[in-house]
Amino acid sequence: MRSKDRIAYFYDGDVGSVYFGAKHPMKPHRLCMTHHLVLSYDLHKKMEIYRPHKAYPVELAQFHSTDYVEFLHRITPDTQHLFLNELTKYNLGEDCPVFDNLFEFCQIYAGGTIDAARRLNNQLCDIAINWAGGLHHAKKCEASGFCYINDLVLGILELLKYHARVLYIDIDVHHGDGVEEAFYFTDRVMTVSFHKYGDLFFPATGDAKEIGEREGKFYAINVPLKDGIDDLSFTRLFKTIISKVVETYQPGAIVLQCGADSLAGDRLGCFNLSIDGHAECVNFVKRFNLPLLVTGGGGYTKENVARCWTVETGVLLDTELPNEIPENDYIKYFAPEFSLKIPNGHIENLNSKSYLSTIKMQVLENLRCIQHAPSVQMQEVPPDFYIPDFDEDEQNPDERIDQHTQDKHIQRDDEYYEADNDNDQMDVS
Repeated sequence: MRSKDRIAYFYDGDVGSVYFGAKHPMKPHRLCMTHHLVLSYDLHKKMEIYRPHKAYPVELAQFHSTDYVEFLHRITPDTQHLFLNELTKYNLGEDCPVFDNLFEFCQIYAGGTIDAARRLNNQLCDIAINWAGGLHHAKKCEASGFCYINDLVLGILELLKYHARVLYIDIDVHHGDGVEEAFYFTDRVMTVSFHKYGDLFFPATGDAKEIGEREGKFYAINVPLKDGIDDLSFTRLFKTIISKVVETYQPGAIVLQCGADSLAGDRLGCFNLSIDGHAECVNFVKRFNLPLLVTGGGGYTKENVARCWTVETGVLLDTELPNEIPENDYIKYFAPEFSLKIPNGHIENLNSKSYLSTIKMQVLENLRCIQHAPSVQMQEVPPDFYIPDFDEDEQNPDERIDQHTQDKHIQRDDEYYEADNDNDQMDVS
């Protein structure tokens, strides 16, 4: 048992300032709300806080096709009318709109997950958190379901440099299709997704029969659920399956996608989970004491997303939080109760005991088909990508340097980190 987990937390305020559009359910502003709630509970004093690097196109192309990355890099709202064929090809449009600073948004959230994986690999932390990450629908050559770059796949690829086996767990209400598809033919990643399935619910994949192929056969696990599942049913099923998965697969590291659209009352969801139920899954995974990368994901009732991920930050820090929300910049969003916990939902639970039992037996049967954890001949570890340094001599003084670049070179007066946890302080010794 580790004495005390070392937690690394990644956040860049710019990630919350992009805007998908007035009628679009994805509101990155929820990330600012989450961060300020984390600060208001003083959780930042118990973690190491980092601003992630912006992932370079070459890093994004470790999974995504180069042409897709290049298109995301150059497309803007003002030029998109010139690229109608490409917009169709790359599935950009209503669900995945082109908006101002789209590529930078992708670079920041993907950079956070890549940085999180690297810190875990280098044993600089035990748990790494990137609430801006978890965009699990993005495919190799196209956007999907509000997701453009699949940071989870990039993070897992990073972890695979040091670990023979990586376990991916997804508790978003939607099936983690992009991650499953990326690793469908390998036994080096086991994907386990708990999600709503049926009624053509997006993305309409994730049947229990989807189990992987070739070397990956039996290494994709899907737990298809119906409307209205509650805390007791969900957590019981989750613990039974995940404990057997860890025992059988023996992963070296775990990636946990904590989509908050599985909460009761979500704008796009249909489950009855309370924040306590959702957080109990996070707590259960933490207790395996394996290197753990935690991300966000879906979540469309933004005040509940902020509540959930703040509580789960507390869980990862072994810190119970008072129910009364402290004063913070976004306090008005939590009116009228100003409380951290939300009630369970009241959607009829269509998951009968016999249905859940059948799903459980099916999953456990498939796990029995895995003789033992696969062994991998580990090669020499490839280096982390070379990230070019900022050379002052080559900078054109007339070019505007963006705030993110300036922040890396100036000790800011307005930082909220204190004492030993201030990782942006310059070493002047």
